[in-house]
Amino acid sequence: MAWILNLETATTNCSVSLAKDGKTTAIKEHDTPNYSHSEQLHVFIDDVLNKAAVSLSELDAIAVSKGPGSYTGLRIGVSAAKGLCFSLDIPLISIETLKSMASQSKSSEYDFVIPLLDARRMEVYSKVFDIQFNEVRETKAEIVDESSFLEFTKKGKTLLIGSGANKCKDVIITDNLEYNFDAVPSAEQMSQLSYDKFQNHDFEDVAYFEPYYLKDFILQTAQKKK
Repeated sequence: MAWILNLETATTNCSVSLAKDGKTTAIKEHDTPNYSHSEQLHVFIDDVLNKAAVSLSELDAIAVSKGPGSYTGLRIGVSAAKGLCFSLDIPLISIETLKSMASQSKSSEYDFVIPLLDARRMEVYSKVFDIQFNEVRETKAEIVDESSFLEFTKKGKTLLIGSGANKCKDVIITDNLEYNFDAVPSAEQMSQLSYDKFQNHDFEDVAYFEPYYLKDFILQTAQKKK
């Protein structure tokens, strides 16, 4: 038996789930554009543990969404996960943000599932999976235009899922494409993925693990008025 705490903070959704052998027993999440993860994350951790009547000492591993996504959100989630792993002396598991989001698609009618996270302007973070959620194309930061993803829509029915899909709906013109705009990365989908990694002893080095930012962080400051 394995108790795994899953932390998802890569986007606007602050999400925490507690899973037993890959099955979610408790979850709490809040999706807000204000990115209040620093205030909510540890409260949510306490809430799901209390709801399941499980103590920190009973946990077998901590799983964290590794990105790509918000620089600040990822730092908060990874810092919390590493701190718990150090203090409890338990393994750290990382989960691809885009893969867990893709797994929200339960339909077998699609040949390809493409999760997309909104980046800046017309840019998205995306990755392509087949119906079994195997990687077809690696993660990329790319600008959406009329030719985006056509190599996949020409081969089969394709689902674009996530916030970045909104940038595609008026740009990519094809009949072989469907959308799910409302999906956000959630700790709910991390439960089975983290348990699979736990069984395979697929752990991260707690001391050296870093989130997958995909792009360098650029600090923007307001321009001074002349």
